Amino acid sequence: MDILEEIVAHKREEIDERKRYVPLQQFAVDIQRMMDDGKPVSMRKALTDSPTGIIAEFKRKSPSKGWIHKEARPEDVTLLYEHYGATALSILTDTEYFGGYDEFIQRTREAGVKLPILYKNFVIDDYQLYQARYCGASAVLLIAACLTMDECRHLQRLAHELGLETLLEMHGERDFDYCELEPDMYGINNRNLGTFMTDVSNSFRLAERLPQGTCCVSESGISRPETVLKLRQAGFKGFLMGEHFMKEDNPGLALKQFIDNL
Repeated sequence: MDILEEIVAHKREEIDERKRYVPLQQFAVDIQRMMDDGKPVSMRKALTDSPTGIIAEFKRKSPSKGWIHKEARPEDVTLLYEHYGATALSILTDTEYFGGYDEFIQRTREAGVKLPILYKNFVIDDYQLYQARYCGASAVLLIAACLTMDECRHLQRLAHELGLETLLEMHGERDFDYCELEPDMYGINNRNLGTFMTDVSNSFRLAERLPQGTCCVSESGISRPETVLKLRQAGFKGFLMGEHFMKEDNPGLALKQFIDNL
């Protein structure tokens, strides 16, 4: 089993257990109320309109590096991300491998953060989309490598019914068949989810395969302003960065310095 297969296998067990303890009906009324209040702020529009397009990620841990910033509090870090110019946020909600929780998004919203938030997890089940909407996310990540085409199509349809946008993540050539699903945003992951090795050249290599005139995001491995500028020239609108900021004592100030250098 590679790392992705291990994570997805564990995710299936985790979701089944959560359904038993917290059935969907338990928060269905709250979700309906939220839907009646309108859609969350659009992440796609925010990225398309932004001169920088930085998606600042709250990420405490990774399978390859262990704890990155164990004591970080989402409400503190994300408020600083917003203050210092992030276009959108990504919040890891996987617990076992990334040290995240759905409550991190709830705490971020309770702190007053208005930016679009990506629910960053390994989404393989309808239940997770309801979780994302309930905790205050604006968009969800759908990973081509985790899903069949039909599964991805179904999850995207349900996400849109719930008012959520979708970021479709691709890594290699075989994933591009999924482009026909026309997600709200197209992502190229520079990290191989089987080995967790990162190579930002992956985005440049695959850029020409992305549909023209769409909102495209380069994910992971970005650490230099010059790289962001070159990726923008290659057609990308969003740049998802986590470890580069989270490894610092003050991730918000690290973001500010990065944007200043842009």
